[in-house]
Amino acid sequence: MIIRCITVGEIEENCWLVVDEATKEAVLVDPGEEADRLLAAVDAEGATLKAIWLTHAHFDHIGGIAGVLRRRPVPVWLHPLDRPLYDDAVTSARTFGLEVEQPPAPDYELAEGDVMELGTNIFTVMHLPGHAPGHVGFLGDGVLLGGDCVFAGSVGRTDLPLANPADFLRSLQRLANLPEAVRVLPGHGPATTIARELRSNPFLRQFASD
Repeated sequence: MIIRCITVGEIEENCWLVVDEATKEAVLVDPGEEADRLLAAVDAEGATLKAIWLTHAHFDHIGGIAGVLRRRPVPVWLHPLDRPLYDDAVTSARTFGLEVEQPPAPDYELAEGDVMELGTNIFTVMHLPGHAPGHVGFLGDGVLLGGDCVFAGSVGRTDLPLANPADFLRSLQRLANLPEAVRVLPGHGPATTIARELRSNPFLRQFASD
């Protein structure tokens, strides 16, 4: 499996390109902006884009969808609890002084425990609400595509519309219980591991077993 990070937009959001080496099938996780760059990355791997997977629907994670779909009409997967955020992307972006293109409606709904296949690779959907009500992570082969739950040394915000601090705390506890070797690929900033965050991230350290 090939995983590439393409950081896009003014908010420097991480879009993750995941490619199955055997079949050259690919997905884009959270195409937040700069559709041309994202599709160029797909083409550079000699891959065929099969889908867009969304960890959540904040505007900085979905602003590139419309541009991608104009050239590669693939299905979009989103947890239904995030549909209000998805539909409000343009208005939400403007509150930050930014402009995004409203994406077309998503095609399929994600749910806890769903199995997502990408060629020979399998990811399991973890519903991780709090930062957003329909926030999910994609866990497979020792990697968590984790969106805005856990960052290197920090976590996502819970002061945004539809955020829920109590739900977020439970989601962080779930992540703290993952195997320590799991590599976390976040929506912003550098990659990290569960082990590193249990040691150094105060938001996860509270769940560490001594």
